[in-house]
Amino acid sequence: MEVTCLLLLALIPFHCRGQGVYAPAQAQIVHAGQACVVKEDNISERVYTIRESDTLVLQCLVTGHPRPQVRWTKTAGSASDKFQETSVFNETLRIERIARTQGGRYYCKAENGVGVPAIKSIRVDVQYLDEPVLTVHQTVSDVRGNFYQEKTVFLRCTVSSNPPARFIWKRGSDTLSHSQDNGVDIYEPLYTQGETKVLKLKNLRPQDYASYTCQVSVRNVCGIPDKSITFQLTNTTAPPTLKLSVNETLVVNPGENVTVQCLLTGGDPLPQLHWSHGPGPLPLGALAQGGTLSIPSVQARDSGYYNCTATNNVGNPAKKTVNLLVRSLKNATFQITPDMIKESENIQLGQDLKLSCHVDAVPQEKVNYQWFKNGKPARTSKRLLVTRNDPELPAVTSSLELIDLHFSDYGTYLCVASFPGSPVPDLSVEVNISSETVPPTISVPKGRAVVTVREGSPAELQCEVRGKPRPPVLWSRVDKEAALLPSGLALEETPDGKLRVERVSREMSGTYRCQTARYNGFNVRAREAQVQLTVHFPPEVEPSSQDVRQALGRPVLLRCSLLRGSPQRIASAVWRFKGQLLPPPPVLPAAAAEGPDHAELRLDALTRDSSGNYECSVSNDVGSATCLFQVSAKAYSPEFYFDTPNPTRSHKLSKNYSYVLQWTQREPDAVDPVLNYRLSIRQLNQHNAMVKAIPVRRVEKGQLLEYTLTDLRVPHSYEIHLTPYTTFGAGDMASRVIHYTEPINSPSLSDNTCHFEDEKICGYTQDLTDNFDWTRQNALTQNPKRSPNTGPPTDISGTPEGYYMFIETSRPRELGDRARLVSPLYNASAKFYCVSFFYHMYGKHIGTESYKRERSKCLSLLLVPPPLQKAERSASLLAAVFYTLFLCSPFPSGPSIILAILPYLSAEASSLPLRAPSPLHSDFKMPTVLRLTLEKFP
Repeated sequence: MEVTCLLLLALIPFHCRGQGVYAPAQAQIVHAGQACVVKEDNISERVYTIRESDTLVLQCLVTGHPRPQVRWTKTAGSASDKFQETSVFNETLRIERIARTQGGRYYCKAENGVGVPAIKSIRVDVQYLDEPVLTVHQTVSDVRGNFYQEKTVFLRCTVSSNPPARFIWKRGSDTLSHSQDNGVDIYEPLYTQGETKVLKLKNLRPQDYASYTCQVSVRNVCGIPDKSITFQLTNTTAPPTLKLSVNETLVVNPGENVTVQCLLTGGDPLPQLHWSHGPGPLPLGALAQGGTLSIPSVQARDSGYYNCTATNNVGNPAKKTVNLLVRSLKNATFQITPDMIKESENIQLGQDLKLSCHVDAVPQEKVNYQWFKNGKPARTSKRLLVTRNDPELPAVTSSLELIDLHFSDYGTYLCVASFPGSPVPDLSVEVNISSETVPPTISVPKGRAVVTVREGSPAELQCEVRGKPRPPVLWSRVDKEAALLPSGLALEETPDGKLRVERVSREMSGTYRCQTARYNGFNVRAREAQVQLTVHFPPEVEPSSQDVRQALGRPVLLRCSLLRGSPQRIASAVWRFKGQLLPPPPVLPAAAAEGPDHAELRLDALTRDSSGNYECSVSNDVGSATCLFQVSAKAYSPEFYFDTPNPTRSHKLSKNYSYVLQWTQREPDAVDPVLNYRLSIRQLNQHNAMVKAIPVRRVEKGQLLEYTLTDLRVPHSYEIHLTPYTTFGAGDMASRVIHYTEPINSPSLSDNTCHFEDEKICGYTQDLTDNFDWTRQNALTQNPKRSPNTGPPTDISGTPEGYYMFIETSRPRELGDRARLVSPLYNASAKFYCVSFFYHMYGKHIGTESYKRERSKCLSLLLVPPPLQKAERSASLLAAVFYTLFLCSPFPSGPSIILAILPYLSAEASSLPLRAPSPLHSDFKMPTVLRLTLEKFP
């Protein structure tokens, strides 16, 4: 059953009290790229489906005055409304070769300072289908007491896709299905989210040795073709096995050439071999060819684990690992530990003393230590013990312990670390034990406890260490919020106790700690001290630049405020006007006593002579900063109005066109009244400009001003300059470019009627976001195949040439499909309209065809169909009514009125009564424009 409709619109102007044309931003997201589908997932969300590597183009269409600025942002998930810091400021968002990771919710935020910003969103769903991966696993189980064995094969097919893929298994060219026979089982393993399908071959039979194909499909969404992978199952199919030509731990000397072979011992199909290194990639110069890995002239940095992996998609990959150790010795340190039992921190005769030696070695456990005293090997005795791996010290540390220290034990002890028989050089460390060997102390030199420097200068923090031997000094920061040192380290060692910074910044201010290390000295409690670093930097002020407007004769106050600086005070403030020094303004006694945080300059009355650039230089003895003020009485720039409905008017006889230029004046009350505007018009690519003066009466904020540009040549574009003039003179200029667009044949005030005779259907456009379109036809052009018993024979004129807009609701239409026609914008800034229309209802069970005319009154009126009882509904009976939300006082969400066709089920009716509820809420405000939307909801 069909519903057809003929629509005639009459727009009748009325003059209303102006409320101003300032309007909050409104936004709508439309697509212009390679979208596969744009659908409405639910009431509040639109989904844009696109193929990976295609071009994403989203446009944010905005209305509102002043012209809104648009910002695009993205969040990864659909539940978050938090904007990311990275944004795109443009009405069009374009992403070339979009990747799957770029899917998500995209926000268009439009704001113009009026009301709250408009935020619209759309979810971008990136569609893709990767190549499938097929792996084979085999199990063998004993049956009936080992009399025979059952072999089961699992073919596992995995793919990454969006949307989830559909799997088809084939044996040869035959498609397999679940439980096709007792030997075949197809299932989806748990926790794979539909991306894996397993083909299980139970109790393997001879016919099961065949070619198997896994075909994956996303049902051709976005034109993505199906993909497949094939595996040949034989009675020799087996996972890979490996062996190495060397031991799993390989120790070599630096400079040697290393070759490791990884040998295949099994696997069908033939496995692929791959070498990798952890951590990081293979060393520079290393060559992996098949199963052979060669590293020429190996160095200590090449130590690590080298992995040989064999894969053939059968079973698990086979892996063998070689731990390559390149011999090295570095970082020799020593410790002096007094008698720990007696909790002593000094060396005393009669007490025990331990000397420890440690080096960082590869391999650590193979290092050999030797102790010497005064150049001779130390001989162990009851009072001299040499131990290894002291549990109180780092691993693989050698200790020499002196029991009951005697005077004869004083001397120079040498610890030598080596790899016997290796060309790696020995590493040694020397310790002197005498009565002068004392634990360390640390202090800050006099006058160095607080270091004050200017930002950008070098700085040196110093701590002095006394004692023998002198241990290194470790520096750290005390500030919890800034735990890292200028070098980026949390702890930094300095051998001389000095921490040097080449260029300090203000973030480096704070307290620094110096402390003695417990190595290369006494193994006792660390001694520490603190140094304060103060960084002086120039002041920062606000405003850095400010445009100050005021009417002539009114006072002006200029203030330059100190935001931050070190020191945090104003030492001096100097005012200049047009570069000339001004006398210093008086300073209040309270501000002088506390140290001022701002500087002020007062002008009693603004004149033409006192208009100009003012400069305030603020200093804090380290540097200075400047506030700039541009003081004048000139008017602000006009604000062009971009929502003018159908501004172009063509004159076909003269091949000229006219353009309705509209604008408002920004902050007209801030300065003297605007007397007139000077308009400059220049054709693009031409040098000559035409200048006109446009006189105006007192201009109010939000008042829409209008001027019609005439005698413009089709199809040229023009650059417009518009400058306001006050008693002060010329104000700020605004410019824009107007382009010729073919005018649309919308209802004029003289005609006021749209008959849809024009192919442009009165400026109505098909909505790109709906499901199907309206059709323009007449009795001569109607589709002869349209459903029977539907549609009018003619339009309201009764002639076969008369056109009307038609929709059909039979198949393939479904419940929820929408067809929308959207009208041009109608200017309602100074007028509003009443709407009248004709509609046609015709169906087998409605009766004779009938035209109805409905004329709304100029009131806030909502016309809706009456509720229908369930008993009145019938799938074979159909009636249609129009409902319209017509506003003289429209709603804040948008300057639109909606005209829609709603088919309803009814027992029998040639028309349905309309009822009017109470008037709309009184808080509604006058819109700038009206838009009509003709919509069909099945």
